[in-house]
Amino acid sequence: MPSLPQHIAVMRLSAMGDVAMTIPVLRAFRKRYPDVRLTVVSTPFLQPLFDGLPGVTFVPFDKKAYKGVFGLFRFYRKLKATGIDAFADVHSVTRSRIIGLFFTLSGYSVARLDKGRSEKKALTRPGNKVWKPLKTSPERYADVFRSLGYPLDLFPHEFPQPQPLPDAVLSVTGSKAGRWIGIAPFAQHAPKVYPDDLMQEVIKALATWPDVKVLLFGGGKEETARLQAIADSSPHLVNVAGRLSFADELLLISHLDVMLSMDSGNGHLAAIAGVPVVTLWGATHPYAGFAPFGQPLSNSLCPDRERYPMLPTSVFGNKTVVGYEDAMRTITPEAVLEKIGELLP
Repeated sequence: MPSLPQHIAVMRLSAMGDVAMTIPVLRAFRKRYPDVRLTVVSTPFLQPLFDGLPGVTFVPFDKKAYKGVFGLFRFYRKLKATGIDAFADVHSVTRSRIIGLFFTLSGYSVARLDKGRSEKKALTRPGNKVWKPLKTSPERYADVFRSLGYPLDLFPHEFPQPQPLPDAVLSVTGSKAGRWIGIAPFAQHAPKVYPDDLMQEVIKALATWPDVKVLLFGGGKEETARLQAIADSSPHLVNVAGRLSFADELLLISHLDVMLSMDSGNGHLAAIAGVPVVTLWGATHPYAGFAPFGQPLSNSLCPDRERYPMLPTSVFGNKTVVGYEDAMRTITPEAVLEKIGELLP
């Protein structure tokens, strides 16, 4: 019987939230198998996600530097030179599949993510939906390690303790006194974004709560400008967007008491730090398996499916369905505020 691999390369590129959901899996793996080395391959910008994981080495993958089959072969040789003896493809896209094929042809152990495409298609089709919660992304990632011979349980999960905030963060937020609520009101696709007027109602109300400071998260010039305009309306609101490094933003998120997010990356960043997360869902649904790690279903607020029975309309939220533009308006600001209040210490 062949021995189990002792140095596994783990590849996951793409969106921040998807990469973030690998963290609890790697954390659980390292706790159970501390003698097995892990080398993570991901987008260079996301390296701070992995900095706090013991026994994990990060190898950046630059898509521009490794174009085409020949570029991927060069990366395969670079990765092979690190001394790995197995390849865990937790992305399963063309790039990772080609690299995995090179390792397979060289006699390495290779395991690949099962995305559950047919199940997700059945959940998101317009009619005759198969209405049931699907396996979560972290569990699908864990299955890759299980197929390499390593049984893995993600729960109960041990989250790291928040580290002290550096001066770079405190100069933006001030020292923590009272409770901090993070709000990330944007998402990549419009059908996943809570209506701006309703979100402003939520923010305005939270700014009046005693001992509460609201920290606004986003990215890019347009989002930063919009958040700053909101923050200027109250001393209890702070715009964080564009003012911190990604590493410092991760530290700040770990000190939140609650995060309010769309189905987007910031919710995942908070969840992997053990922060309670309230998510607002539009065209997508937590049943597809992309809810923030370890959060109860009750923290996911969804539109009224009796009025909008075709929901969810897609896995990624990138499909606009005529007549469904106002679906998220059935999630009332009062319901959002009530859920945040339940989770606040």
